[in-house]
Amino acid sequence: MTARDLGSAARREVRSLPQGLADQVARHLVMARELLPEDAELAYRHTLEARRHAARLGVVREACGIAAYRTGRWAEAAAELRAARRLSGSDELLPLIADCERGLGRPERAIALARSDEVGNLDVASTVEMRIVESGARRDLGQHDVAVVSLQIPELDTGRVRPWSARLFYAYAEALLAAGREEEAKEWFARAADADAAEETDAPDRLAELEGLIIVDAADEEDDDDAWP
Repeated sequence: MTARDLGSAARREVRSLPQGLADQVARHLVMARELLPEDAELAYRHTLEARRHAARLGVVREACGIAAYRTGRWAEAAAELRAARRLSGSDELLPLIADCERGLGRPERAIALARSDEVGNLDVASTVEMRIVESGARRDLGQHDVAVVSLQIPELDTGRVRPWSARLFYAYAEALLAAGREEEAKEWFARAADADAAEETDAPDRLAELEGLIIVDAADEEDDDDAWP
C-alpha cells in the first residue's frame, strides 16, 4: 500500500513528505480506511501511527478525528477534527464536530454550530448531515417539535433517493417518534428502509418493533438448530 491507494486530495498531501515516510503514512491511512467499517478500534490505532509521523497534515488529523469519533472518543475526535479544519481550511467537517459536542453532552454547542454562518459553505450532503445533528441536539434538549421542523427541508423528498436519503428519513422518523407522532414515524421508518440499500440504519427493525413484530435472525436460528440434540 502506497500513496497511490489514497484519494487524489489525500495523495497530494501525503506526497509532500519524504518518499519513505510518505509510503509509511499512506499505508496507515489506507489500512485505517479499510478497517474502519469492521474494526474501528484497530483503524484508530493506525491513525495514531500516521499522526506520530505526520501530525501537520490535514488528511492525517481528519483520519484521526473520524476514527476517534467512530470509537466514541468525543473530546479527542472534536480536537482532531478542529485541527483538520484549521489545516485544510474546509468547513466540511462541521457536522461531525457538532455531533461530537452532542456526544460530550453539550447539545447547545451543537446547535450553535448548526446555526453558524459557516454552514452556508457546506455542500448539500454535509448540510443534510448538519440538519440531522441539529435535530438530535434539539431532542437532547426536549425540544421535540423543533427537532421535527428542523428536518423539514427540500431534501426530505421521497421522489428521488439520494445518498443521504436513508439517514435523513430515519432521523425524521426518530424525531416524529420522540414528538409522539408514532403513525407518521412508522411511515418514515418504512421509507428509510426502502431507501437504505447500503443498510446504514436499522430502520426495518425499528419499524417491526413499532408494529409489534418479532425479528428472528437467521444465523441465531441456525445456531439453535445446531444445538438441538
